[in-house]
Amino acid sequence: MVVVHGIKNCDTVQRTLRRLTEAGVAYRFHDFKAEGLPRELAQSWIDALGVDTVVNRKGTTWRKLDEATREGLNAGNAAALLSSQPSLAKRPVIAKGKWVHAGFALADEEAILKMLR
Repeated sequence: MVVVHGIKNCDTVQRTLRRLTEAGVAYRFHDFKAEGLPRELAQSWIDALGVDTVVNRKGTTWRKLDEATREGLNAGNAAALLSSQPSLAKRPVIAKGKWVHAGFALADEEAILKMLR
């Protein structure tokens, strides 16, 4: 089963869910802002994709972090930070079995949908 992890009011997450529905892809949505983001799950994303892919360094939450936290972020401490501040995660994170992808860029949309069908 496909699991889409994100925040329900995020525009990219909403577009992703709409496109999956249109494509007939069954999915379960995990709103990690409302339901939380377990550290183990965040670590599995970091292990699969790398900290630079999983952490959204363009968002408001990132900009609100103090400089020491931003500069000290690494693969060893990122999961704990993501768990305490789930809005730092790039959205959405889409998982199907062992396959994981962060983001839903228009350029990648068809390839992602093909993988999920």
